[in-house]
Amino acid sequence: MFTGLSAFPLTPMNEQGINERAFVGLVKHLADANVDSIGVLGSTGSYAYLRTEERARIAKLCVENAGSVPVVVGIGALRTRDVLANAESAQQAGARSVLLAPVSYQKLTDDEVYDLYATVSRSLSVPLCVYDNPGTTHFEFSDELHGRIAQLEQVRSIKIPPVGNDLDAARERISRLRALIPTEVTLGISGDPAAATGLNAGCDAWYSVIGGLYPHAALALTRAAQAGDAQQANSLSIAWEPLWALYREYGGSLRVAATIAEITGKVSQPCLPQPLKTLQGNDRKRVEQVIKQLDLAS
Repeated sequence: MFTGLSAFPLTPMNEQGINERAFVGLVKHLADANVDSIGVLGSTGSYAYLRTEERARIAKLCVENAGSVPVVVGIGALRTRDVLANAESAQQAGARSVLLAPVSYQKLTDDEVYDLYATVSRSLSVPLCVYDNPGTTHFEFSDELHGRIAQLEQVRSIKIPPVGNDLDAARERISRLRALIPTEVTLGISGDPAAATGLNAGCDAWYSVIGGLYPHAALALTRAAQAGDAQQANSLSIAWEPLWALYREYGGSLRVAATIAEITGKVSQPCLPQPLKTLQGNDRKRVEQVIKQLDLAS
């Protein structure tokens, strides 16, 4: 379940609602590519901007169109009651697992975060992936807290933030975590530019934004790392450097991925919930240049 390439598609929408046809098209493309799992309603899926009923609909649509590919559904929300409601709708839709970030307006304590995961774990009949994303939640997991949460019955994976590009430092970080978590709990890397380093350093999975648009390319990198061919995985990542540079310049992957999806016709414009916007003007022209440079038009 929590190994290999987990591809995260956008949830294309405008202020009138979700573009279900475009979303289904993205999901079917991932299913046809035979990714290892499809992750919906993560940060790339704009989960924090959707109502509970919209999230239930997305979970249902994804499962219905994913074929045999397992679906991971994000359930994070401000209140525990809403997390539990999201978890229930995801399970009813047929999700094989759920993804939970400690979302909050007020800064959470370690005990509050542990209690959140403990409460949700008791309610689940499917595995749970811990979503460690301090860039959006502003909560910093300690290794010790990860170790405590990983002992909970339903926890089966930890989606860790980017590890940088220092392979030795990444190995040390992963080794430190593995010493604290059960053997059956996997570690997955997020942050596309760090994927090759994370996988080569021992991560079991890549939770990928770009994999949600270009699954075959992301699978090639993943399979190279899984086969122990670190050099090939690094080479494939280096080839994507113009794209990684856009991530760095524009504050992450969401706006870049959404802009690519609009330009290439995978979704209609606009595709992000207001007040978010895709890149425009000269910034959009830069993305168009990278699309041409990397032959991403198809």
